[in-house]
Amino acid sequence: MAENVPVPRKTSKARATVNGYRKGEATRQRVLEVALRAFGEASYKAATTRQIADAAGVSLPTLQYYFGDKEGLYRACAEAIVERYRRHTRAAGAAAREAVRKDGTPHTAQLHLRAVIRALAGFLVGSREAEGWAQFVARELRDPGPAFEILYENLWRPGVAITARLIARILGVRDGDPAARIRALLLLSSLFAFQSGRGIALRTMGWSTIGRRELAMVLSGLDAEIDAIISTLHRRESE
Repeated sequence: MAENVPVPRKTSKARATVNGYRKGEATRQRVLEVALRAFGEASYKAATTRQIADAAGVSLPTLQYYFGDKEGLYRACAEAIVERYRRHTRAAGAAAREAVRKDGTPHTAQLHLRAVIRALAGFLVGSREAEGWAQFVARELRDPGPAFEILYENLWRPGVAITARLIARILGVRDGDPAARIRALLLLSSLFAFQSGRGIALRTMGWSTIGRRELAMVLSGLDAEIDAIISTLHRRESE
């Protein structure tokens, strides 16, 4: 049976009433989930909106109603990832920024660095939903496309920025210090080894998936990396 295509209206309020808001949102989310996997597996150029519409069980006009053209759908995928990132890390990030503003002591920075990295690890490594868009992110890292700026400005840049600021506090150097930024990039890159490089990580570790036990092991390794940063401060203080 052909799907009834909702008629676009001028306002979001009117749009929400077409066939019922819940139904419309469920359709939109279904298309997004299919698109995230399709673009990740086949790339932006290879995947087509018709293939995605068919796989999501909607008509092509319905897909176009919600997302416009192919690039609009691709950008919506990136925005969906950003929203999930914010949902998982907002509390830890806000607490860390407030702590940096009020209290610049190395000890406080250490506590919040661990909290931020744990929140990021939970999002990038331990979240089952991350498996659905890991390849999408990996492709943007290897070959930047229409979604790169969205992911960089809203996910990578703020993640590196707060991590680097906390590391700078631990090391006792100024914000923006190149050494702190490099350490932040190296620390965060280790997370991507279990996210965009998930297949390699699973095979290397002999894991079939990353559950609570596996995530705990990853967190332990991240704690060791943070301990190495903290030890730099201790060596300086003892000199």
